[in-house]
Amino acid sequence: MKALKTTSALVGLALAGSILACSVDGKGGFLPENDHYIPVGMKGMNGGLTEAQFNSAIDRVEAIYAPIISNLGAKLDIQRKWTDGTVNAYASQSGKTWSVAMFGGLARHETITEDGMSLVVCHELGHHIGGAPKKGGSTSGGWWGGSSGNASSWASNEGQADYFATLKCLRKVFLNDNNASIVAAMEIPKALTDACKKTTKGDKEDTALCIRTSMAGKSVSDLFSALSNLPMTKFDTPDSKVVSTTDDNHPKAQCRLDTYFQGSLCDVSMNEDVSQSEEVKGTCHPSQGYKIGTRPLCWFKPKTTF
Repeated sequence: MKALKTTSALVGLALAGSILACSVDGKGGFLPENDHYIPVGMKGMNGGLTEAQFNSAIDRVEAIYAPIISNLGAKLDIQRKWTDGTVNAYASQSGKTWSVAMFGGLARHETITEDGMSLVVCHELGHHIGGAPKKGGSTSGGWWGGSSGNASSWASNEGQADYFATLKCLRKVFLNDNNASIVAAMEIPKALTDACKKTTKGDKEDTALCIRTSMAGKSVSDLFSALSNLPMTKFDTPDSKVVSTTDDNHPKAQCRLDTYFQGSLCDVSMNEDVSQSEEVKGTCHPSQGYKIGTRPLCWFKPKTTF
């Protein structure tokens, strides 16, 4: 490939020199605020991760992105809260320390795979470096109450953090793995296989990478569905919602899977950085003629002038 009550993960407030990306207790973050709690020793019967898998999933992302963030003049601090049963994750910034908090409760949920856990880390990194659109930059504003031109100084919105996770981050994390062998052991929906083969023109390794990153998205979208008591998401049933303005908040489960899927299908290089100020660079954008790999209209309203 071209080499559960309220919304909002990121609440932009300054507190003792810190800028927080959600509630410090983790109840609002990667997931909307929820009261789910899975303590150590209660890993799901049919899935969930061990502590070693939890750390391995984080290690892989950290090894690639700690140097990248260092080159941006900041320090990446990933907090591994394995003993905390909170089912969530969040990002925050305090000066030049850019933090990601990962909770053991999320890792112990039965829907979560090791790849899915890496995707969550990528999503939280996406709030730091995932680019535009930013929180508060839409006319709707959501919890941020922002308006156009009044975006958060740093936090990519929820949909953009999801898009970045598969568009850039997971591709880099999985790039040198034997992805063909890994996906051969998975049960892959035909719609996913067909779409990935088409966008990669049948290249075996690129197709496998596209499938694997998308299946990581399926793991976490299944989590969203389970926590909301909704039907499981599918690759061939995209969300039909079309927003009139970009929504900064958490999209519904199907819309989030659509975002991960399209990020995986985009053929723009993983090494072409996104822009922190405009939404086109490094992405598949309709203004550039793209119809595949674009951010879904269930949360994203493309700009037509720049």
